[in-house]
Amino acid sequence: MTRRELRIGLFGYGCVGRGLHDVLESSNGIKAEIVRICVKDKTKERRLPMSFFTFDKNDILNDCSINLVVELINDPDEAFEIVRQAMQNGKSVVTANKVMVASHLNELVDLQHKHNVALLYEASAGASIPIIRNLEEYYDNELLHSLRGILNGTTNYILTLMHSEGRDFAAALHEAQEKGFAESDPALDIEGWDAKYKLCIITAHAYGMFLDPDEVFHYGISHISRHDIRYAKEKGYKIKLVPYVGKTDDNTITCFVLPRFVSPDKYLYNVDYENNGVITEAAFAEKQFFAGKGAGGHPTGSAVLSDISANSYGYRYEYKKNIHDTIRNFTRDHHIEIYLRYHNEKDRDQFSFSEVSEFYNNHIYRYIIGTVNLKDLYDIRNKLGSMSIFIASTGRKILRV
Repeated sequence: MTRRELRIGLFGYGCVGRGLHDVLESSNGIKAEIVRICVKDKTKERRLPMSFFTFDKNDILNDCSINLVVELINDPDEAFEIVRQAMQNGKSVVTANKVMVASHLNELVDLQHKHNVALLYEASAGASIPIIRNLEEYYDNELLHSLRGILNGTTNYILTLMHSEGRDFAAALHEAQEKGFAESDPALDIEGWDAKYKLCIITAHAYGMFLDPDEVFHYGISHISRHDIRYAKEKGYKIKLVPYVGKTDDNTITCFVLPRFVSPDKYLYNVDYENNGVITEAAFAEKQFFAGKGAGGHPTGSAVLSDISANSYGYRYEYKKNIHDTIRNFTRDHHIEIYLRYHNEKDRDQFSFSEVSEFYNNHIYRYIIGTVNLKDLYDIRNKLGSMSIFIASTGRKILRV
C-alpha cells in the first residue's frame, strides 16, 4: 500500500504536543511534517520559532495543503468544534481527547462516513498501550467475555505511593502534580471521570456499543484513607482504580469504574506508578495482558504518532462489532461485592446490602463487606461525594444473589 505524505496542522503544544514533536522528529519511517501549530497563549515562550505558530484555528482548518489535523488541547468543547470542522473540510483527524471522543462518538462516526475521512484516537484510551487497534483488528470477530484494567496513570501513581511509601492521599497527589502526572485541578483523574471516558471508548470497540458516559457508574479515589490502605495490605492486596466492562449474558453488557482490591496473583498487582495495564478475557484467545506507560508526553505522543503513521496508509476504524450488532443491551442490574468504609450509620444505611460477609466496628474505623446491586449505587451516585465513606470492589465474583 502506498504511503501518502502528510502535512499536519497541530492544535496544542503542551506536554503531549511537545512529546509528539519529539517522537516525530526521531522517526525516519513516516513522511509527515508539522507545518502549523495553533496555540492560545501569545506571551508564552516556545522552543520553536514563532513562524510555526498561529493563534487563529482557521489558518489550519481552511488551509487546503494541510491534510491531517492533530488535536491535542484540553478543552473538550473547543476540541469537538475543531474536529467537526476539520472533518467537514475533508481533513482526517488524530486526537487524544478522551472526553470529546466519548461524549460525541456517535456523531463523530457519522461525520467520518459522511465526509469520507478518518478519526483515530488510540492515545485517548490507553496512552502508550495500543488497545483500540488490537480490539479493532485482533478481536474483531472474537467473543470477548470481559475487559478490565488500569487506565489512569495519575491515580495509579497516587495509590502506589500510598501503598509502597506510606504517603497520605494529599502528599501523594502533590507529588503526582509535581511530576506532571496530575493537573493543577486533578478532579477528572481522582474522581474517576477520566477512567470512565476511556472505558466508554474501549467499549465501543470491544462490544460495538456507543455508551453515554452519564449512564455509566464511576467512583474514584479522592476519599481513600490510610485505614483503607492498611486493610488492603493486611489482606495482602493493593488498591487500584479499575474500569470494567463485561458480558452478563449473550447480548448484554455492564460496565463501571471502581477502586478494586487486587491480589498478588493478578496481573494488575504489579502495575505501579504511572503505568497502565489492560486485561482481556475471550472465548478463544482466553486471557491476555497489555501493559505500558499511562502518562507523560513521550508515551502518549508515541500513540499519537502511531495513529499518524496508520493514517498515512489510509487506515480507519471500521467498528465491525457495531455493524454486526451482536451486543444490544447495557444493564446496571448487576450484583457486585464491595468494601464500604464509613463513619456515620446514616451513610451506611444508604446502601442496600443483599448479603454481608464481613463487618467491623470500633470508635475510629468501621467497614462492611457485602453484595450490592450496581443500579442501587448508580441511584445514589450524586450523594456519594458528600459522604464520609470509601468504596472498593473486592473483585470476587458473585455466584448467587
